[in-house]
Amino acid sequence: MERIEKQMEFILEIDKEKQIKRKTLQSNGKDFEDDAQHAWHMAIMTLLLNEYANEEIDVLKTISMLLIHDLVEIDAGDTYAYDNQGLKTQSTREAKAANRIFNLLPEDQAKKMFDLWNEFEERKTAEAKFARALDNFQPVMLNAATDGRMWVENGVHLEQILKRNEKTHEGSEVLWKYMYEHFIMPNVEKKRIKR
Repeated sequence: MERIEKQMEFILEIDKEKQIKRKTLQSNGKDFEDDAQHAWHMAIMTLLLNEYANEEIDVLKTISMLLIHDLVEIDAGDTYAYDNQGLKTQSTREAKAANRIFNLLPEDQAKKMFDLWNEFEERKTAEAKFARALDNFQPVMLNAATDGRMWVENGVHLEQILKRNEKTHEGSEVLWKYMYEHFIMPNVEKKRIKR
């Protein structure tokens, strides 16, 4: 029973991910998405868009990475993509959170979670590169769908978006090109993203 008790404790703990609000509006332009919605959205996107990965990927592994990559924000909180101060401490806060949260599980499952999370963070495998591409693509898509409202409210510059996405092409050249041409540049032209 000890194993299942640890698993239940972890499952209940990660329910808190639904409470972590992001600084990305849902496509309705009214409600902010939470981390669980973000993860779910990218899992579905992986099922639909994996054909655009630069290399063949293990879809289940990629989905697994995307489902767990933000669990650390239960403790560390969401760090806005363009929050320069928050980004300075993000990796330390998230590593500490991963240690607490994943270690709620039985040792073998904790190791599996750590391995997936670290693989996502290191961005070396085809799966991690594609997962990271989607992690960048999804909020840009939603920002574009909501007339760039959060870009405008946060005074986001094109340079910041390009810097954040400097490796997005490593996961998917197709999705990077699509994002640039359909989401980013039209919003620069409409002055929702500053030059």
